[in-house]
Amino acid sequence: MITQSSPTELSYVGTAVVLFAVLLWWIISTLTSPLRPYPGPLFAKWTNLWRLYQVRTQKYQWTIQNLHKKYGPIIRIGPNLLDLDYPELIKIIYGTDRRWLKTQFYINNSSMVDGKIKHNLFSTTSPAEHAQMKKPMAKYYASSNVLTLEVKMDQVIEELCKQIDNRFLEDDKTFDLAECLGLSSALSVDYFAQIGQMPFLDWLLNKNPMVRSGPPDMSHVTHFSIAQLQRRLEQQEQRKSSEEPDFLDHFIDGMESNPDSINAKLVLNFLLANILTRADTTAITLRAIFDFLLQNQHAMTKLKSEILMLGFNGAEAVPYSRARSLPYLDAAIRESLRMHPSVAMPLERYVPNTGLTLPDGSFIPPGVAVGLNPYIIGRNEVVWGEDTHRFRPDRWLKAEDESEEEYQRRLRKMNGADLTFGGGSRICIGRHIALIHIYKAVATLVSRYDIQLADQNVRMKIVSGWFPRQTGLVVRMRKRSEMGKL
Repeated sequence: MITQSSPTELSYVGTAVVLFAVLLWWIISTLTSPLRPYPGPLFAKWTNLWRLYQVRTQKYQWTIQNLHKKYGPIIRIGPNLLDLDYPELIKIIYGTDRRWLKTQFYINNSSMVDGKIKHNLFSTTSPAEHAQMKKPMAKYYASSNVLTLEVKMDQVIEELCKQIDNRFLEDDKTFDLAECLGLSSALSVDYFAQIGQMPFLDWLLNKNPMVRSGPPDMSHVTHFSIAQLQRRLEQQEQRKSSEEPDFLDHFIDGMESNPDSINAKLVLNFLLANILTRADTTAITLRAIFDFLLQNQHAMTKLKSEILMLGFNGAEAVPYSRARSLPYLDAAIRESLRMHPSVAMPLERYVPNTGLTLPDGSFIPPGVAVGLNPYIIGRNEVVWGEDTHRFRPDRWLKAEDESEEEYQRRLRKMNGADLTFGGGSRICIGRHIALIHIYKAVATLVSRYDIQLADQNVRMKIVSGWFPRQTGLVVRMRKRSEMGKL
């Protein structure tokens, strides 16, 4: 006797068949993957959950560093992702070839507006869309234009010094300098770093039209930015007569002179980036610089001597032109950026249809995701030598027994391995803002204060992630008694 299956039983069977098919496809794909010859954690070959776990537990950069020590310059850290420690590939992967597209890792940094995905300069994977966003605004981020805003930077640095004077110089107080050196958007960035490992999760958590559960709401910053934009637009005459225009003034001027390319949404996009991303990256670098200098007193002493030889005005921020001319300050900043870049995860790209031949001769087919991590590249012994773990600013300077030709050759090699701000058409548009601010801030603080660690045996804590943030740089600061003129 033949019995007829119920609809419920059929649905169970259908579900089981689908799940079995997915499982079979997953197993076959993993076992036949062109990446199977490359070493890496076993779990990472099967699922991106391994990457998510490393980021979630805030130990990503050190885990990757240890894997490279164990396996060499090529490690497989996902079913379709290779982390590469080949500085010579920087010009290829992050050059001007627009075929090297950003991966889906970046997508979750976009926002959902009225049911539609709105990309920004960072999140878009389309070279055409990126160029369309960047072109009308790029001139405002050129170093020549940023320097016209130096007086604004002076005001920020002088306000920082004022707060230090009023709050921390009395009674030999100690305080966390790391907290003073930045505006943190940590929660939002942590979401981006974690969910970027498995991008489909963003559709469930953030872009779910039914229930939204992430990322943390940044509406207060958005509302602040909108209010500033509206206020400036309402004060046209007062704004135009201002002797000290800022970035928002430049953006609004761009809207008026080029309305077809620059609208209010684009201005708001860049304004939010300036407030959140630039603040975080600059603060991370400043913390790293002072941590390295205070842990290496010989370097701090050398830098103090260089700065104080110029003389200084204790009531004014050090001009960028003076700060930039100091060779040891430049070396200390560059060495800090090498050892503690503001990004400590791979800058992922899809291999284009030409494929990629690695320096070891192996071939990576199109569609595979590859990436170089600034933190890992900054420790490549072929470029930096066997003492990559040491903070040694002198590596950026000409050695006494080194010819000029040898030094320039070595400097070109180091410059070629510099991934601090990315590269090519996707290089960080705000790099000049960050660097000018960093040079000025370090020179001003060192010239104005004697800074010491509260406890030489206590190290600053680093929280590994996309932005490797820090806490716990506890110091004592005293104003210098002798002040000359800059």
